[in-house]
Amino acid sequence: MHMSHDPAAPAAAVIAFDDFLAVDIRVGTIMSAEPFPEARKAAFKLLIDFGPTIGHKRSSAQITENYALDDLPGRQVASVVNFPPRQIGTFMSEVLTLGFPDENGAVVLLAPDTAVPVGGRLF
Repeated sequence: MHMSHDPAAPAAAVIAFDDFLAVDIRVGTIMSAEPFPEARKAAFKLLIDFGPTIGHKRSSAQITENYALDDLPGRQVASVVNFPPRQIGTFMSEVLTLGFPDENGAVVLLAPDTAVPVGGRLF
């Protein structure tokens, strides 16, 4: 399934509410961010805390245009936590960190506008 990053693209096909519920999107806090020089597209390696039930998960995120490594720890993000892990080079990405495209198509992270408890599920 290919997702369009084009703001002019039409809405995706209609789905059932149960389809939406199948996607488990949780809030986590970035614990650490490291460079990922081996990645084919510029990315960072993130370690994200989703609380005691889900724990710490790793994510490869193509967010190098809008974020500096030092600014990421402590930031809350939204991630899909129930996709299968994905091997990206030497790194196993366990969750998909979510964002929207800015005017240049670079990722802007999706986050709550006030701090919330980690592990909370999007509804």
